[in-house]
Amino acid sequence: MLILNSGGTLNKRYNFINGELEVPMDNNAIDKILQNVEFKYDIAGIIFKDSLQMDINDRKMLANIIMQSKDDTFIIIHGTDTMNKSAEFLSEIFNDRKIILTGAMKPFEIDNIESSLNLGMAIGFAKAIHSNGIYICMNGNIELHNKITKNTNLGKFELVK
Repeated sequence: MLILNSGGTLNKRYNFINGELEVPMDNNAIDKILQNVEFKYDIAGIIFKDSLQMDINDRKMLANIIMQSKDDTFIIIHGTDTMNKSAEFLSEIFNDRKIILTGAMKPFEIDNIESSLNLGMAIGFAKAIHSNGIYICMNGNIELHNKITKNTNLGKFELVK
């Protein structure tokens, strides 16, 4: 299993100089979540962007890394605003791997519970699932990417009815 960190809200930290939340170029939030886990996961920081800044080239980079990896199971830490868009893009390329996208509505630095829960659920699901596919793990739900979406009015992910 390979954890790919593309940035997003989960990773954001407050910059005391300019007063803004920024996506740092590190894996500190993920490392802190996993520090008490007995198993060592491979983590690759690759994009470090808010998902609203992600473009087709960033999605192609994700796909290329997945394509070239010896792993068949991936967790992608991703911003919530375009998580579905990236999941859809990846679903057009891959049907032979397990790819779980997860993130957080609040930065780990501000609320570490949501981030920890989402990543923990994604890891557990990735270990238990036998079916390939592109999944989203958010707000206590894990479903195929086209069965869950972000409700921007409520600020949470919901199952598609």
